[in-house]
This record gives sequence, structure tokens and C-alpha cells, in this order.
Amino acid sequence: MDLNAINTENLPEHVAIIMDGNGRWAKQKGMMRAFGHENGSKSVRIAVETCAKIGVKYLTLYAFSTENWKRPKLEVDTLMKLLMNSLKSELDSLQKNNIRLNTIGNIDMLPKSAQKKLKQAIEATKNNDRMVLTVALSYGSREEIIHAFNSILDKVKNNIISISAVDESIINQHLYTRNLPDVDLLIRTSGEHRISNFLLWQIAYAELYFTDVLWPDFKEEDLIRAIVSYQNRERRFGKTSEQIK
Repeated sequence: MDLNAINTENLPEHVAIIMDGNGRWAKQKGMMRAFGHENGSKSVRIAVETCAKIGVKYLTLYAFSTENWKRPKLEVDTLMKLLMNSLKSELDSLQKNNIRLNTIGNIDMLPKSAQKKLKQAIEATKNNDRMVLTVALSYGSREEIIHAFNSILDKVKNNIISISAVDESIINQHLYTRNLPDVDLLIRTSGEHRISNFLLWQIAYAELYFTDVLWPDFKEEDLIRAIVSYQNRERRFGKTSEQIK
């Protein structure tokens, strides 16, 4: 399946990916989990460049969750090192492809060196406008929603917002994703069929696509297959088929 299979008039505006299966991929090859994470970074580049090429405007990648801090220290340290190396090595590619880097999550939890490199990359790409690449780091959707509600409650207490004014729009304005549209297509690799605390509010009407392909094996044709599947679905947003037609 190649790019010609895609209907460019019916693209998902916002694609989100749960990149799963690095550890199992490495285990199948008799290698350490770090080997899987390193090879998974190649699939990140493929996904980013393919989405930019076909015209997707927003791509969000689940790179590191709040729960991932509970993993063995060696693996966490490896992931942080890989993040810093990727920020350095991929910056030229982001600039060449006119892609703006964005991040969501509790970034203060990251090592200071990683925070610094992340901020530098975001600043360097801030004027790029072909696509927004959002990396979810130290991210958990429940934490995000709690943070949003605490911010709203604080404003209510200080008479900045009235309780009666709190609606979906107000909540959206206080989420990490305040500058992003809702997700249209959510992809999860590795055969798992769960959301894992990722963008729970933002995927309310997203189309979900699950594939058995492990993330390091996820190639351009796999992404195209997911988008074609999305394009073959009828999105009704609570309406009937007759109303949509």
C-alpha cells in the first residue's frame, strides 16, 4: 500500500500514536529493552516525515507517560538519554521539513539537561508551520485533567471565572493541549487494545486503530493503512447516517 491509496481530501487533521512494543521487539531478538527503544526512534522519523508529506497538520506521539517513571532506573535513564540525542539529531530534519516541535506533560519532572534541550528545540522551530509535532513526555491524561480543574477552581475562587461559565471550551483552554484540535485518529501498535491514560478528553470522537505491528517495525505502509482505514469509516459524532449524508 502506497501514498496513492490516500484520499488527500479526507485527511485526519490530528493523528495521535501510542508507540508500543519496543521492549517486546527487543526481547524477540534476544536483546535488552534499550535496543528496542533505539530502533523505535527510526519509526518516529518515518511517522513524522510521512504525516508531513501527506498533509497531516498535527501529530502527537506518546513518548513517556507519568507511569513510566516506575520502570527500572536503567531503562528510564536510557529513555532520557535517547530523548536528548534525538532532540539533537532530529532538529535538522524538523527544520528541513518545516515542522514545529511542541510538548505536553509535566516537563518539570524531566532532568534539567533534557528540559534545556527540549526548550531550545521548541524555540528553534517555533516559526515552522507545515505541521505541529507534539511529544507527550511525563504525560498522563488524568493528571492533565486534574491540573486543568485545579487551575479553573483557582480562577473561580479569585472571581476570574464564574462557576456557571465553566463548559467544554473553558476546560479545553486549561488542558496541556489548549492549542491543539481534538484527535481524529488514534493509532496504537503492538496488538494492545487500550488507551493507557492518553488524551482521554481529546479522543472523545476519535477513530481508534489498533495494529499488531510492534513499533520498531511500523513503517510508512503501516501508517498509510491506518489512514486508509480512517477514511473508510463514517464519522457521525452522535448523529445518524442519514443526517450526515
